[in-house]
Amino acid sequence: MFLLNRLTTLHKFQKPGILIILSTFLFCAHNTVYGNNIHPLRIIKLTCEYQQDPLLVASDTPHFGWQLQSDQQEAVQSAYTIEIYTRIKGKEVKIWDSGKVQSSQNQRVKYDGMETLEPGRKYRWRVKAWDTRNNSSEWSDMNSFRMAPSDTELKAEWIGAIDKKEANIPEGRAYHALAASSEAAEKWRNTHPLSKRSIYLRKEFSVDKKINEAIIYISGLGHYELSLNGEKVGDSQFDPMWSDYYKTIYYNAYDVTHSLQQDNAIGVLLGNGFFNQQGGRYVKMQVSFGPPTLFFKLQITYTDGTKEVIGSNENWKYSLSPIIFNDMYGGEDYDARLEQNGWDSYGFDESDWLPVVIQSAPNGRLTPQITASVKIMETYTPKSVKKVGDAYVFDMGQNLSGFPKIKVSGKSGDKVRLTVGENIHEDGSVNQSQSGSPYYYEYTLKGETEETWHPRFSYYGYKYIQADGVKPEEVQSHFVYNSSIQTGRFHCSNEIFNEAHRIIVNAIKSNMHAVFTDCPHREKLGWLEQVHLNGPGLFYNFDLTTFAPKIMQDIRDAQLPNGLVPDIAPEYVIFEGGFRDSPEWGSTAVFLPFMYYRFYGDKSLITEYYDVMKKYADYLSTTATDHIVSHGLGDWCDYRKDEPYGVSKNTPVPLSASTHYYMVIDYLVQAAEITGNSNDHTYYTNLREQVKEAFNKEFFDENTRQYGTGSQASNAMPLFAGIVEPQYKQAVLDNLVKDIEEKGYRLSTGDVGNRYLFQTLADNGLNEVMYKMHNHREVPGYGFQLQFGTTTLTELWDPRDGASWNHFMMGQIEEWFYKSLAGITTEDYSGFQNIVIAPEPVGDLKFVEASYDTLYGTISVNWRIDGNQFKMDLFVPHNCTAKVYLPQQEDYTSVGSGHHSFTTTIN
Repeated sequence: MFLLNRLTTLHKFQKPGILIILSTFLFCAHNTVYGNNIHPLRIIKLTCEYQQDPLLVASDTPHFGWQLQSDQQEAVQSAYTIEIYTRIKGKEVKIWDSGKVQSSQNQRVKYDGMETLEPGRKYRWRVKAWDTRNNSSEWSDMNSFRMAPSDTELKAEWIGAIDKKEANIPEGRAYHALAASSEAAEKWRNTHPLSKRSIYLRKEFSVDKKINEAIIYISGLGHYELSLNGEKVGDSQFDPMWSDYYKTIYYNAYDVTHSLQQDNAIGVLLGNGFFNQQGGRYVKMQVSFGPPTLFFKLQITYTDGTKEVIGSNENWKYSLSPIIFNDMYGGEDYDARLEQNGWDSYGFDESDWLPVVIQSAPNGRLTPQITASVKIMETYTPKSVKKVGDAYVFDMGQNLSGFPKIKVSGKSGDKVRLTVGENIHEDGSVNQSQSGSPYYYEYTLKGETEETWHPRFSYYGYKYIQADGVKPEEVQSHFVYNSSIQTGRFHCSNEIFNEAHRIIVNAIKSNMHAVFTDCPHREKLGWLEQVHLNGPGLFYNFDLTTFAPKIMQDIRDAQLPNGLVPDIAPEYVIFEGGFRDSPEWGSTAVFLPFMYYRFYGDKSLITEYYDVMKKYADYLSTTATDHIVSHGLGDWCDYRKDEPYGVSKNTPVPLSASTHYYMVIDYLVQAAEITGNSNDHTYYTNLREQVKEAFNKEFFDENTRQYGTGSQASNAMPLFAGIVEPQYKQAVLDNLVKDIEEKGYRLSTGDVGNRYLFQTLADNGLNEVMYKMHNHREVPGYGFQLQFGTTTLTELWDPRDGASWNHFMMGQIEEWFYKSLAGITTEDYSGFQNIVIAPEPVGDLKFVEASYDTLYGTISVNWRIDGNQFKMDLFVPHNCTAKVYLPQQEDYTSVGSGHHSFTTTIN
C-alpha cells in the first residue's frame, strides 16, 4: 500500500502549550426543526455513468450519482429513492422504483431493477434523499440517459471515395522516420491520390410525419465534421477519438430531434487523422488503416410509433472538398476556390457529384465514445506583430495546442501560408527545429471581400504564427484540448509556485487530447509513463472519470499476446528496445486503475482490467533474471548538465525497472484480493517477497546504507515503494537528504524519479527540503524556465537544450501543491467521501488557497499565517467527513460537511 494509499505524514512533532481554536459556523435553525426550511437537502448535479444526460450508456446496469446541497452544517444523507421512467406507446411509464433505501451512498448507485434496459431507448430518472433526522429533499429535477444501441442495431455500410483494396496503402506499423530515398518511403508516395484526400459526403431526405425523437450515430474516420441543413452539429474537434482501429472504433451520438425539417440534407466532411497517417512534409511516422470512411445512422421515431432509418449506403454521393492536404504531422491546405456553397443544404445541385463506394469495413468494434470530446476551449489574440522580411510574425502570447483562425482579403488565387512554432530565430522568423519541420497551413483565397478560415483536421504546438503572402487582417489562436472539466485550483504566496502551476496545467491541456500525448507537435503519441507519474496531478486538476477508462482500453488494445504493454498506446508505430518495452511505461496498466479507485472510490477498472494487469506482471517475470528486471529507459532525462537528454545516467536502469516490477506485483496482490482471486493472491504475495529480497541483495549496500549509485532516484525509489527494510529506512533517508544538500538543494532526478523523490520527502515530513529544492530560479528547477518567458512546461529543465517547450512530464510537483501544501487528500479508497486535511505551511509561505471538485462537491482550503497564528477556512462537501490535522499537532479534529474555521498557534 505505497503508491497511492499512504497519507501525508501527519505532524508528529507535537509541542506543549499550543492552543487550538476550532470555530464551526452553526446556524440557529440547526437547533430547531430547520426553521422554515421544509427541505434541508437539495439535490444537484445528477449523473449517469459520470455524465449528465448521456446519449450513449454502454453498461446494462448503469450507475447513478448526485450531489447534496444544504444550508445546514454536517448534512448527511441517510436514505434515498430513485425512480426511472420511459415512454411506452406515448405515455410515460415508471419502470423502476428503488423504494426508500437506507444508505448514505450518493455516488456509484447501481441500477438493480428487474426490467432490462433496452438498447437505444431513452430513460428519465429522478432521486429524493433523506437526512439523518428523516427530513426529505424535494424530488430532483428529471434527468435523462439513453442506452447505447446494440451491435445489431448499428448495422450500416461504410462509405467513401475509394476502397482500401484499391488504395495501394502499405501494411504494418514499422514506418518510423523513413529516409526519403528508401523503398518503404517510395511505397507511401505511390498510394492512390484519392486515398488521402478529404471529401464531402451528402444525403437528402424528407419526413412527412410528426417526430418524437431523432438520434444520429456517426463515426467518420479519421475525423469528421457533421452538418445538418447547413449548420454544424455539435462543437467537437477531432471526433471520433484516436484508437487502435483494428480493435476499437469509437462513434458519437447527437440528438437532432428539434433540428429536422420537412426537407433535410446531411453533410459530412472527412479528414485523415491517425486513421490514415500517410505523411507529407514533416514525417514522424506513417500508418494507415484505410482511406477516409463514414459510418452513419439516423434513427427517427415518429409519434405514431413507427421508425425510419437513414443510413450510410450506396445512395449517398461524394465530392472532393476544398481541403487539398491534411496530415497530423504536416498541416493542412485549403483552396477556397473549390468551395461549393450550399453543399450541405437541401436542394443543392449534386449532378456533378459521384456515387460513393461501399468500402471494406474497418476491423475494429464499434464502441460508444463516452470520453469528453476535444474542443476549442480558449482563444487568444496577438500580443504583438513584427514584420520579418516580407512576412509578418504574430506573437500570440501563449504556447498551446491548436490552430490559427484568420480573416483575410485579396484576389482569387492569392495565398497565405501560416507557419507556426513555439520558438523564433534570431531574426524573428518562426523556428520549428525542436518541434518537427516543415509544418504549415496554407489558405488559397476565393477573392471575396472578407474570408474567414481555420483548419479542421490538424493541430500543432505553437506560440508564434508567421504569415507569408497575403497579410491576415485578424489572427486568433484557438487552444484546442479535451473538454473534460477542470477540477482543481491552486494559488499561494509564492510566485514561483503559482507560475509553475500555471505552466504545468497549460502543458497538460496542450497534451490532453484523445490520449495524453508527450508533445503537441513532433510526436503526438500516447506515451504512458506520464499518466501514472503525473497521475495525482492529473486527477486533482481534471475530471478523468470518463478519460481514464479510455486509456485503459487503449492499453488493452495495445497489449501483446505475451503480456507486454508497449510504451505508447495506441501503438501506431513499433519502436525498438526501451522505446517499446520499459517497465516504467508499461506499469501504467497496473497503477492507473488504483489511482482511479483512490480518487473516485470506483474499483471497476481493477475488476475489468485484472486480466491485463496480471498478464503484464507475468510478462515482466519472464524478463527477470533471479527476480531482477534489467531492461528499459530507467529515469528518463534525469538531470546531468553535460547530458540533459536520454536514458537514465545517474541511476541504474535495472534498479528502476525492478522497483516498478515490485510495485506492479504489490498492486496485483491487492487487485487479487479485491477481485476474489485467492490463488493469485497467494502466488503474488510470495513472489513479492522474493522480489523484495532479491532487490535488496542486488542493489543495497549495508555498509554505506545506499542503493544503486546513491543517486537521489536510487534511494528514493525503494523508499517510496516500501522495499527498504525498517531498520535501514532512516539511514537511507538521511543519505537521500545529504545528497540533496550537497547539491545545493538541487534535484538530479528525471521524468521517472521526480515523483518518487518528491513524495518520499513529503511522506517523511521533509517538506522544508522540498520547499528549498524548488524555491529558486536556477537550473534544474521550475523557476529557471519562467525566466525565459515559458508559458508551458518544457521537456528539459533547461529550455535552451533544444527539446520541446510543451511537455508536462516533469510536472510532478502538482501532487505536492494539492496533497501537501493545501493538504487535501482522501482516506484510503473512499474517493474523497472520507477526507483528510493536513496542510503544510513551509518556508516563507504566507497563504495557500486551493480547491478540488470531488464527486461529492468542492473541497476548499484557504489558510494563512498571521504572526504566529495559523488560520484556515475549510469547506467540506455535504455527505462527507474530514479529519483535520493542524500544523504541529499530532491529533486530528473530525468535522462534518459545511464551513469551518480553525486557528492555532505555531512556532
